[in-house]
Amino acid sequence: MFEKVCKMLAEQLNVPVESMKPESEVVKDLGADSLDVVELMMALEDEYGITLPETEVENVKTVQDIVEMMEKIAK
Repeated sequence: MFEKVCKMLAEQLNVPVESMKPESEVVKDLGADSLDVVELMMALEDEYGITLPETEVENVKTVQDIVEMMEKIAK
């Protein structure tokens, strides 16, 4: 799951996958803005055929947060 999230982030933000760590902050470290975050969440929803709860999305700060949210919802 981590690799998949990193790949999607890399494509969307034009950032090398190698630069991402679980603790990397999506906005601060990877340069995403709020629109980027919304687009990523929509892409994840499409990819996995799920709906991400807004309350969960609001708490996403790091790459690991995204991975944990996806793993929790995918179960």
